[in-house]
Amino acid sequence: MHSIGWTLIVKRGCFCSKEKLNINGSRYTVRERLAQGGFSLIDLAVNAATRRSYAIKRITCHSIEDQNIALREIENCRKIDSEHVIRVVDYELKGQADIVINTTNTLFIVLPYYKHGSLSDHLQLRARKQDHMPEAQILQIFLGVCEGLRAIHEAKPVPLAHRDLKTANICLSDSFEPIIVDLGSMTEARLQICGQSDAQRLQDEAEERSSIVYRAPELFTVKTYCTIDERTDIWSLGCVLYAMCYFNSPFDPIYERGDSVALAVLSGNVNIPEDSIYTEDMHELIKYMLRIDPMERPFIYSVIEQTHDLIQKLEGRV
Repeated sequence: MHSIGWTLIVKRGCFCSKEKLNINGSRYTVRERLAQGGFSLIDLAVNAATRRSYAIKRITCHSIEDQNIALREIENCRKIDSEHVIRVVDYELKGQADIVINTTNTLFIVLPYYKHGSLSDHLQLRARKQDHMPEAQILQIFLGVCEGLRAIHEAKPVPLAHRDLKTANICLSDSFEPIIVDLGSMTEARLQICGQSDAQRLQDEAEERSSIVYRAPELFTVKTYCTIDERTDIWSLGCVLYAMCYFNSPFDPIYERGDSVALAVLSGNVNIPEDSIYTEDMHELIKYMLRIDPMERPFIYSVIEQTHDLIQKLEGRV
């Protein structure tokens, strides 16, 4: 519900609202609308005192339940300490949500603004020129994404899972370091599914909150009795690495054609282009993460280890 793509929307004319916001005592002037989703939107705003730019996300809450879900994003952010995961600068809840008398409140979240946009934006620019990123550069950026994901998976007191990892939810800093954003779908990583209603609930949640072409197979048809863990993110991470090589998730073409993504994902066929410019090791690293059976899929530590090995091999030190 609160997952809103960070991919910058094409500016249609000038959105110069000059709207003034006061968030927790700091004043901001809105410059432009960056993105808009069903229940939330993101504006570029400037802090009146420091003149620094921020992305301000506002989430409209229609009930206390909505409000608690929205606040969870902030709580989750606070549990993670990594230069590769977005930090909340400030926030304020305004108004009173009450579903009975039909009033809403709005949560304002002040976040860093990344002018380079998302990894998705960057890959779309490259795709137009068929300009593939060099393998060494891919692995450096990918390692940063892995480090961010490790911080999420190692959160205390319980491990967390992002649940909507995709190239549009990875921003690029000024120094081109990746930062995982949009923690609105994040949940406890390890879930015991006991019975049909548990399974259905998780399946519905995944449908609502995670992008179909990055969604792990075990979330398409959740088994009635099973354990789901953080390795749903490892599947998405495999799709991210594939997209860094070939501009799109391996399941994007299927979605574009209007064919069943669920069938394609569950079939386990990942198509590596025949004219791929990347090493066999890179292809293997992608396939390592895209194992259908979550119990055979690696945890993040193993992925980091393999990535380090591959970087060293490329640098010719092995």
